[in-house]
Formats: sequence, C-alpha cells, structure tokens
Amino acid sequence: MRDSASETVDINEAVHLCVDMQNIFAPGGLWATPWMERVLPTIASIVSRHQARTIFTRFITPQAPEDRPGQWQSYFRRWRQATRKHLSPSALELVPALSRFVPPAAVINKPAYSAFSNPGLAGLLIEKNVGTVVITGAETDVCVLSTVLSAVDLGFRVVIVEDALCSSSDVGHDALMTMYRTRFHGQVDLMTAEELTEFWRE
Repeated sequence: MRDSASETVDINEAVHLCVDMQNIFAPGGLWATPWMERVLPTIASIVSRHQARTIFTRFITPQAPEDRPGQWQSYFRRWRQATRKHLSPSALELVPALSRFVPPAAVINKPAYSAFSNPGLAGLLIEKNVGTVVITGAETDVCVLSTVLSAVDLGFRVVIVEDALCSSSDVGHDALMTMYRTRFHGQVDLMTAEELTEFWRE
C-alpha cells in the first residue's frame, strides 16, 4: 500500500513493463521463484487491461559463459546449465498465461538484469513520449531492482505494483519495499493492483 504521505497522481502516458515472467523462473524451472504462481493472476489481469501498452522482458542467457563480459563469465560458469547450450529453448519463453497476450503486447530480450540493458528500450519509450513505467514481474530484489533504478536514472516516473512482484527471498523483497518507500519519494510510487486500476485508466 502507498505511503499515506505520498501524493496521489493519476497515471498517464504510461507503459506496463513486465519483467522476466519466464518458464525458467516458474515452478519446475531451473531458477524457480516460488511466489510466481501467486502473483501471476494479478499480472495477467493488468496485462489484459493494457495489452497494447505492455512490454514483456525476457532474460536471455548466453550460449556459453565466454559470450558475456567480465564477472558474467564466472556467473555462468557456476550456472552452466542455464546457458543456451544446455537449456531447453522453452525455458526462456514467457509463461503461457502471459504469452497469449503477444501480440499486441511486445517482447524485448535483455542480456543482463535491467530491462534497459537492451539499449533499444529507452529509445522506444522516449519515442512514444512515455513518462511513467509501471513495473511488475520477477525478481523483486534482482532484475526488478535493476530495472527500477535504471528507469529512475533515465527520468521516468516509476510505479511499482507491489502485489504483482515475486522473489525467491522474502527478506530481499521486504527490504526493497522499505527502500522504495523511504529513499525514492517523488520518483517511485508503490501501489496495489487495485489502486493501479483506479489511477491508470487510459
């Protein structure tokens, strides 16, 4: 729920950026995120109302660890089974409950945590005169965090739908919710999905 001291501002010129709701993070996936099933109906409901304004991101792993720079090589040597040489292609696809919205929803691929690690995303949003990015998805304390901070750096207003995020860490999720409320006033707003329905009507 929003901080009672926060000023309520209607959401306009927005896109819904849904981060990494992929089979690899679903139950049974290599990087299963236990909460995903719990938040999936909420995310699907948001997408259904804003299909043409939704952009799904997919975290695309390298073919081999050596295909990424620096510390990513160590990371993917540890997670070699997540490289595309070993991983089923279906693992990187969106979960079926969301893939059915594509199109009109769009999909962008990214090589790192932040959605903006795909250099085309920022340009696309600016070209469309987007002022607000509504964020849902996985995981609260990794890819969502990185995406939020990138969006703030680029000057977008960020709306985080707090009951439409999932993480494999309760501690990490709770810590990030506290940080957003206390450290990013005026740049990041937290809303429930119900509140989002009230304030985003376009």
